[in-house]
Amino acid sequence: MLLDAADSQLVLVDYQARLMPAIFEGAEVLANASRLAQWARMLHVPVWGTEQNPEKLGSNPPELRALCQKTLPKMHFGAVSEGLADWLRPPVRSGGGNARSLPKHLQKPVAAPVPDRAAIVLAGCEAHVCLLQTALELVELEFDVWVVTDACGSRTERNRDAAFDRLAGAGVELVTAEMVAFEWLRTAEHPAFRDVQALIK
Repeated sequence: MLLDAADSQLVLVDYQARLMPAIFEGAEVLANASRLAQWARMLHVPVWGTEQNPEKLGSNPPELRALCQKTLPKMHFGAVSEGLADWLRPPVRSGGGNARSLPKHLQKPVAAPVPDRAAIVLAGCEAHVCLLQTALELVELEFDVWVVTDACGSRTERNRDAAFDRLAGAGVELVTAEMVAFEWLRTAEHPAFRDVQALIK
């Protein structure tokens, strides 16, 4: 039950300019998200971002945005409803050989794509709204979801903690940023160990 960097993707949910000042312990939450994204890049883990109604709430901080491969603007609270799962799954591979020339009743149905990186490490704001709904949608699609608690926030502790309780009840693994980093590394002999360690204060 340890995270594997080769099987992981990181999704950073809605760390937006007009939202973060209202988040409980917002500066610490944002700092942990930034470290998480930097560690992901060092260890070749894909990083994706989302922004809720960016015209109203602003963009994610430029330094966080720069660490993401792509950032998904959305209006639904759950990012899967806006197409996030399409980014997380590999493209469907067409069958080999001459299967297309066979009559339809002899052709094998195309299987749904299986994620190459099925462990989705998720962090963001607000924990009880956009993060929660995105996590539960991903669980429904049979991704393995890991939520980084110290990189998540809500306007109140009560809402944040209620989100964590509900996520745990749904089978989501609750972890911290450092747990993720050290599980991705696995050993002090990893070539990136010193670089990862340098971000731990």
